[in-house]
Amino acid sequence: MSAVIDQVVTRIVEAARAEGRAALLDPEGFELLDAMDIPIPRQLFLHSAADIEPAQLAMFPGDRIVLKVVTPRILHKTDVGGVLAVPKEHAVVTAAVQSMEQSFASHDVTGFTLNEYIHHDIALGSQLLLGMRWTEDFGPVVTLGPGGIHVEFLAENLKPGSALAVFSPELTPDDMIESVLAGDAVTRLVTQHIRHREARISRELLADLVRKFLAVASVSVPHDIVEFEINPLALTGRGPVALDVLVKLGDGRTPVREERPIQKIRHLLEPRTIGLIGVSQSRNTGHIILENILQEGFNQDRIYLVKPGVSTIDGVRCYPSITSLPETVDLFVVSVAAARVPEIVQEVIGSEKAESMIVVPGGLGERSGTEVLEQGVRFAIAEARSSSWQGPVISGGNCLGIRSVPGRYNSTFIPEYKIRSQPGRGAPLAVISQSGAFAASRASRLANLNPRYLISVGNQSDLTVGDYLSYLKDDPEIEIFACYVEGFRPLDGRQWLSAAADITASGRSVILYRAGRTAAGAAATASHTASVAGDYSVTRELAQTTGVVVADTLADFDDLTRLACHLNGSSVTGWRLGAVSNSGFECVAIADTLGRFYLPSFTQVTEGKLDGVLRAAGIDSVVGVQNPLDLTPITADSLFAEAAQVVLADDNVDIGIVGCVPMTGALNTLEPGQGHSESLYDEDSIVSRIARLRQTTSKAWIAVVDGGPLYDAMAAVLQRHDVPTFRTMDRALRVFEKYCGGRLQHDRPQISGPEEPSK
Repeated sequence: MSAVIDQVVTRIVEAARAEGRAALLDPEGFELLDAMDIPIPRQLFLHSAADIEPAQLAMFPGDRIVLKVVTPRILHKTDVGGVLAVPKEHAVVTAAVQSMEQSFASHDVTGFTLNEYIHHDIALGSQLLLGMRWTEDFGPVVTLGPGGIHVEFLAENLKPGSALAVFSPELTPDDMIESVLAGDAVTRLVTQHIRHREARISRELLADLVRKFLAVASVSVPHDIVEFEINPLALTGRGPVALDVLVKLGDGRTPVREERPIQKIRHLLEPRTIGLIGVSQSRNTGHIILENILQEGFNQDRIYLVKPGVSTIDGVRCYPSITSLPETVDLFVVSVAAARVPEIVQEVIGSEKAESMIVVPGGLGERSGTEVLEQGVRFAIAEARSSSWQGPVISGGNCLGIRSVPGRYNSTFIPEYKIRSQPGRGAPLAVISQSGAFAASRASRLANLNPRYLISVGNQSDLTVGDYLSYLKDDPEIEIFACYVEGFRPLDGRQWLSAAADITASGRSVILYRAGRTAAGAAATASHTASVAGDYSVTRELAQTTGVVVADTLADFDDLTRLACHLNGSSVTGWRLGAVSNSGFECVAIADTLGRFYLPSFTQVTEGKLDGVLRAAGIDSVVGVQNPLDLTPITADSLFAEAAQVVLADDNVDIGIVGCVPMTGALNTLEPGQGHSESLYDEDSIVSRIARLRQTTSKAWIAVVDGGPLYDAMAAVLQRHDVPTFRTMDRALRVFEKYCGGRLQHDRPQISGPEEPSK
C-alpha cells in the first residue's frame, strides 16, 4: 500500500477513534475509496436541510440525486429508509432531507450527503460485493461475490465455490488472482460476453480492484480496520463505481499466533522411550494402549509405567511416581480422569520428565465446569515455553492417540483386532484428524493402505493441526496428507494453509475435509462480508487456491485419499480423458458425467490399432472406433485389455478410465467356485491383465467394476494392485475430476480454450 493511502487510513481512523466511534461515517469511507483510486459518485455533505442551495445541486449531473443519512448508529441505511433517490429539484431535495431529519431524530444524526445518481443496470451480473475483513482462522481476507439484490438468491442456488472468490494477502500469489477469478462463476458472468450482452468489466480490471483491497488489508487489518465492504460495486458504462461503503474499526491490536517448538514433534512420532500413566492390571483404556504399543514391536525395556505398588504389568517395569522415572522420556501418555490431568502435566513439566505428551482424557474445556482445569494445563504449558527447555509438546486432550509406523508404536485405545491394519512400512500417507472417532474410522477404512502416521489431535490444547502439517511437510517419506478439521485455533488456519501450499508446490497432495458447515452460516456469509470469519466457504476457497483437494463428503474423503495413494507417481497433465467400457450404458454415463473432462479424438495410429481389436473381437460391424470406446459384452479378456492399453497410450489422452460390467460370460471376473470354471486370479483373466496395465503407463487412470457383491473380490484385487477402483461410473468420474482438479490447480478451468472445445 502506498504511503499516501496509509496516511489517509491512519488520519481517518484515529479521528474516528478519538470520537469513540467503532465505524467510519459514509463520507470517511468514500474518502478512503478515493485515496485507493476506486471510482465513487460525487458527494456533498450537509448538516441539515437549511444548508441546501440550488447552486450546490447544479454540481451533480442528470436529473436525479441520492440522499443518505449520516449517523454512526446505523450501518446498513437502506434497510431503514436512510437512502432515497429523488428528483434533483431544490424544493424536493429540501423536503426529503427535512423528512429524514424527523425520521432519524433519535439516531444521533451527524448530517446528510447528496450523492450523484449513478445510472446502472440492476439486472443479474451488474452489481458486485467487494470486501475485506479479519478472520480468526486465516487473518485478513478479501472476498468478491454478487452484490445488490441478488446476494441471497445466488448464495442459496449456486453450487459451493461459484458465488464467492476469496483471497489472502499472505496466501494468494499475485499471479494467481486472475486464475482464482476465472474459476468463479459470478466473475465469469460479468467478465465474459454472453449472447447480445457485452462483458460488464474486464478480468484484468477486476483483478486490479482485488489487488487494491489486498494491499490495504495487508497493512491495516485488523488493528485499524476489521471490515471494509463495498456493496454494491456497480458495473456501469463508465466502469465500476462504489455506491455504498461500510468500514468497521479495529481496536489497535493485531492478534499473534502462539508458536510452539514443533521440532519436538519428532519425540512424539518417533520416540525412543515411552512413559504411561493410567495403566491398571485389569483391561482398562491405559492397558489397551500398552498392549497396542507392545504389539507394534516397541521395545518393552524402553517403556516405563507410573503405577505405585506394582512391579510390572505385562512384563513392563512400573515406577511409583513421575519423578521416579529413570530418565526423561521422549513420549509420555496420560490416560487418567480429566480432573487429574493438570497436576500430571505440571509434574511432568516441573520435573522435566518428558519431551512430548499425549493427553487422552476428554472433557477439558468442553464440558461446563472444566474450564479451570483446562486453564491449568495451558498455564503450565505457557510457563514451560518461557524456559530454555520450552517444555513438552502436547497432543490432546480428548485425544484418541497416535499410530506411527516409523515409531513402531500405537498409543490409541482401540484394540488392534478391531482394525487389523496391513503390516509393513506403511503407505506414504499421514492422516491428521481433530476427531478421534474419525481417526479410528479412517484407520479401519484405510487399513489396506496402512497410513505411515495416524494422528488424533483432539481439542488442540497445545499442538494444532497446523503444527502437525508444518512439521510433517518436510518428511520426504510422505506424499499424501489427509486432514479432517472441525475448527482451527486462532490463525492456525493460515499456518495450515501455508504448509499445505509448500506441500502442493512440491507435487505432493493435501486432502481436506472441513467439518462444521451449516446452512445458516452459508446464508450469513452471502449477505455480508462480516459473516465470513471461520466460515467453511473461506476455508474451501483459500484451500483450493493453494492446490488442496477439498472433499465435499466423508465418502469423498476416503475415495480421494485412496486415489492419491494409488496414483502416487502417476501424471495428470490435462483434462483429455480416454475411456473404455464393455457396456453402452457406461459409455453414455461417461458422456453425461464429464464435468471438466473432455473426450478428444484418438490419433490415426490409435484408431488403426483399435480397429484391429474390434475386427478381432468380431464387433466391427456393431460398433466403431470412438471415445469412449464401447467394446460390448462380447469382447474377451485379452482383447479388452489390449484395447484399454492402446487407449491409455494415445498421445491425445492425458488420463483414463476403464469400465467393466463384469457379468458377461466373455470375461473371467469371479473367484473360483461351483457352477463355473472362472478364476479372476488366473494370469490371463481380465482382472490380472488390468492390474498389469498399472505398470505400462505413467498416466493417471482409474477403473470401474459395476456389479454386485459377487464382484467385491474383483474390485479388491485391483485395489491391491494400486488400481483405484469404483463401483459406479458417475461416482468414479466425479471423484476423479476433484482429484485431477487439485493436481491441475494452477490451470483453473475456462469456459473454452484452444485445447478444450466447448461442450
